[in-house]
Amino acid sequence: MAQEPSAKRHQGETSDQSSNLNDVHVPGEKREYTRTLTRVELHGKETLEIVCTSEPDKADKMIGRFKMKSLGLYPRFIDVDVEFTRRDEPLQMAAVMQLCIGTMLGVPHRSSHKMVFYYTKRKINLKPKHLKNFLKEHKLYTFVGFSIEDDKQMMKRSGLEIDPKGFIDIQRNWRVPYISEKEYDSLADVAASVIHPFYKGMKNKIDKEKDLKLWGISPLPDYLIEYAATDAYATYKSWKIIDNITVGAEISKAREAGPYYHCHYAG
Repeated sequence: MAQEPSAKRHQGETSDQSSNLNDVHVPGEKREYTRTLTRVELHGKETLEIVCTSEPDKADKMIGRFKMKSLGLYPRFIDVDVEFTRRDEPLQMAAVMQLCIGTMLGVPHRSSHKMVFYYTKRKINLKPKHLKNFLKEHKLYTFVGFSIEDDKQMMKRSGLEIDPKGFIDIQRNWRVPYISEKEYDSLADVAASVIHPFYKGMKNKIDKEKDLKLWGISPLPDYLIEYAATDAYATYKSWKIIDNITVGAEISKAREAGPYYHCHYAG
């Protein structure tokens, strides 16, 4: 029986002089900052460590950590998700990019998932030095997203592209079986089906009319960081589970069809 989700809590720290990033935002004010949230709880005992930064050098360091973490993983899936600036701005662009990769900690029954957020800048020379090449690497990593066409368009406006050979759109590669009659399922539908029912309400945590206009501000309030983190984690975890089940079924089918498979177990 699935466990009920526990109450979400976190501890956090920031590198700027502000002690509280939930202060009222001054319109037009933006500042460079890095915000770290630890032990953000999801369902059961799943937790997130989140690094949200607008500083290119720190984003580069996190990308380096992603590369090191991925060396011990196979297959190497990395979630990519993009949040946009307001639609009424002269040119809507990518405002926040999320990257997520999972690693197991040495604590029984508890996993922690590293995530970095980076505010993409309108000027290419203000981006992390390694981000552009990192996103184009399709031989070492497979990037995963959900309904990725808008993300691809907004990234391109910011001078960023992911090699299409290594970019999977979950929405076009998976349907929720038995219960879904929609042409395309939502991320909440998929995550609730393959991870935990907790994710069915993941999109109801914010005011979509008001809060989704805030992605361009800096710093972001904690609740939006957590919302985006849940979104990115759900994408990453959903595809890890789907891929594991799909590949396992394919291997089993191939072995069952092999001419020597049943002979091997006959004795």
